[in-house]
Amino acid sequence: MIELTDMIRQLRQDLYTAMADGPVGPVRFEVGPVEIEATVAVTREAGVSGKVQFWVVEANADGKYATSKTHRINITLQPRLIVPDGSQRSVLIGGDEADGER
Repeated sequence: MIELTDMIRQLRQDLYTAMADGPVGPVRFEVGPVEIEATVAVTREAGVSGKVQFWVVEANADGKYATSKTHRINITLQPRLIVPDGSQRSVLIGGDEADGER
C-alpha cells in the first residue's frame, strides 16, 4: 500500500513532466479535471498525536491486509499553473504518446 498523498504527489510530478516535455508549437492540450478513483484503507494511530491516514490499496495486495476495512473514494483535481506574479493559468501539455497511454 502507498499513502494517498504519495499517489497525488506522483500524479502532480507526472503532469509537470508532461508539461515541461511538451514541444513548443501551435497545438497543445489543456488539462481538464483529473478524476481519480482509488480503494483506500483507513488507519488511525492512537496516542496524543494520533492521526488518520489513507492508504491506497494495490490491486495485488496480499492477505496481510485482509482484515483492513477499505473504502472507495473519488477525487477530482483541477490542475492550475501558478505563474510568478501569483496569477493562475490553465495547464497545457503536449508530447509524444507514452507506452500504454490511452
